[in-house]
Amino acid sequence: MVDSQYYLPNDIGVSALDCGEAFRLLSPQEKMYAHYLSRAAWYGGLAVLLQTSPESANIFVLLQRIFRKQTPSQLAQVATAAGLSSEDYQAFLVYAAGLYANMGNYKSFGDTKFIPNLPKADVWLPETLLCPLGRNCCLEDAELAQKFLDSKKLSAYNTRLFKRDDGGKACYEVRLASAVQKVDGECESCCGSFSFEDKEFTVKRGDYAPLMEKVCHYLQQAQAYAANENQRKMLEEYRRSFTLGSVEAHKEGSRYWIKDKGPIVESYIGFIESYRDPFGSRGEFEGFVAVVNKAMSERFAKLVSSAEVLLPELPWPREFEKDTFLKPDFTSLDVLTFAGSGIPAGINIPNYDDIRQSEGFKNVSLGNVLAVAYATQKEKLTFLEEDDKDLFIKWKGPSFEVQVGLHELLGHGSGKLFVQDDKGKFNFDQSKVINPETGEPVSSWYRGSETWDSKFSTIASTYEECRAECVGLYLCLNKQVLSIFGHEGQDAEDVVYVNWLSMVRAGLLGLEFYTPESKSWRQAHMQARFVILRVLLEAGEGLVGLEEVTGKDGMPDARITLDRSKIHTVGKNAIHRFLCKLQVFKSTADVDGGRALYDGYSTVSDSGAYNFLRLRETVLLRKEVRKMFVQANTRVSGDSVELVEYEGTVAGLISSFTERFQDDAEQLEADLLELSKRDAPCWC
Repeated sequence: MVDSQYYLPNDIGVSALDCGEAFRLLSPQEKMYAHYLSRAAWYGGLAVLLQTSPESANIFVLLQRIFRKQTPSQLAQVATAAGLSSEDYQAFLVYAAGLYANMGNYKSFGDTKFIPNLPKADVWLPETLLCPLGRNCCLEDAELAQKFLDSKKLSAYNTRLFKRDDGGKACYEVRLASAVQKVDGECESCCGSFSFEDKEFTVKRGDYAPLMEKVCHYLQQAQAYAANENQRKMLEEYRRSFTLGSVEAHKEGSRYWIKDKGPIVESYIGFIESYRDPFGSRGEFEGFVAVVNKAMSERFAKLVSSAEVLLPELPWPREFEKDTFLKPDFTSLDVLTFAGSGIPAGINIPNYDDIRQSEGFKNVSLGNVLAVAYATQKEKLTFLEEDDKDLFIKWKGPSFEVQVGLHELLGHGSGKLFVQDDKGKFNFDQSKVINPETGEPVSSWYRGSETWDSKFSTIASTYEECRAECVGLYLCLNKQVLSIFGHEGQDAEDVVYVNWLSMVRAGLLGLEFYTPESKSWRQAHMQARFVILRVLLEAGEGLVGLEEVTGKDGMPDARITLDRSKIHTVGKNAIHRFLCKLQVFKSTADVDGGRALYDGYSTVSDSGAYNFLRLRETVLLRKEVRKMFVQANTRVSGDSVELVEYEGTVAGLISSFTERFQDDAEQLEADLLELSKRDAPCWC
């Protein structure tokens, strides 16, 4: 057996995402629209296999071929007859389900490689599965490539970077995700070979070409069932983006998406989140299709309506807030399809700074994910006082709903970036705007094509998640906010308490995602929560307590406490100061100041008042593995669309993936193997 950090346990939680009632309420046209969008998302999501590791696509194909021949229950009989124990066979199924759920052999939440919980002699899989992954691109290469892309006014979102040695000289290849290899005319000007800072760069189209071709095919079919012109134009621009490898076309599609207010079937697709890119600028593919939950969406609509009253409550000067708050859609959705490496609880998109600042965005809360993702049993609740556990279980769901709403709408949706465009025009009065941290006029800003992601690069994602989490903590203290979500009196105070308690506990749990050997964090949200824990511990005055204890089992344990009487005073003041700093550094493009602040609080050591390295070992000892989700499939039957649901087990999860791609399985598998083979020389 192997270290528990590197395998998924046999008793891992698996839940089916229930969207049956929501889907049944759709009209026949809406069902067709949802079906074809889902197909596009699922095929595009396979690109994540190639984004994750050199062996992921090969393992995926192997598993698909195994389970196409025999279902999990049929294979169990063969495995038992061959002498494999039921525990070992379950370990194999868990591994397979884990690879499907994460779209690769690395945990999407934490980027830790996982392998089967089996003796090596009992499993026949590629040897690379048991070896560390090597890459020949380092941070310096990524920085150089970003400069090159900026010089060509190309976004990194839909690219991959490869490096090869040509007679001792480093040569770089930038691949754009597209269905076609070449196009004629102006669109081709970005491709070709270029010399930049004494290095050779080649820009090529055609990355993931067979997958992008399938995405475009299904998007075209979805267009026939679009509800309005905005949806049709949105899908047309998405098709153009995935055909040509054009981020500009995707941005144009996103503009139509923002204009599509209150759709019954909501969706988004593309190379979106940059959490897992080591440099923080390339997007991982994801696509979702979901149905609006009208009752819950009414609460979020009230929050949107109150936004202009709540935004001035945030702790930065008015000049650091957007000139106009562009009221977005904010809906609660039941997920039908979420293709990619994992499913979040909420989303604020698009991620394009220029669109978010001046044209708007949308927020979504994924209701059926929230309903099952964070449910837990009292005996599995770690690091809390016994008196807190019942309250925590009762209010965790409602408090997280409030936090997600504030995090997405007023966290990611707030704050201004100071910009000087290519023509020298400023979007702020640099002679009048004062930096509240220095008392001096603002002296730095974003220039030209610089963006938040390209400027703050490696810390951009986690820094922004921390800022949004702090906004949630800060504004959940507002009685108007709590009333919008239906919480009054003592219930409202309990929601606040559990929300803050949940955050400090999450900060401790975050230590699982820190790697001492490289002194690096592997998960943006958990790093953010650890930073907030550090800020609240630093506030002192008994606000937060953290102590190492011995558990009832005689093993190391820890206890987190929170003085609820000091949340509105000591706690609020601490978040006020920290949140203002975060926003000022972000607004002014002060990378050095922002990095010094954030890296300081992110430090994990064995010195000082708390031995966080030792606490990390305790967290690993008592960790609870994240759940996996089983999603339904859709199938066209005559003129109607059927929903195919599966049981919430690892076998159900495996069957859902096997059936999802059964129509063209052999060709798809051949395409994936060929794509993997093409990448192979670039891995070391």
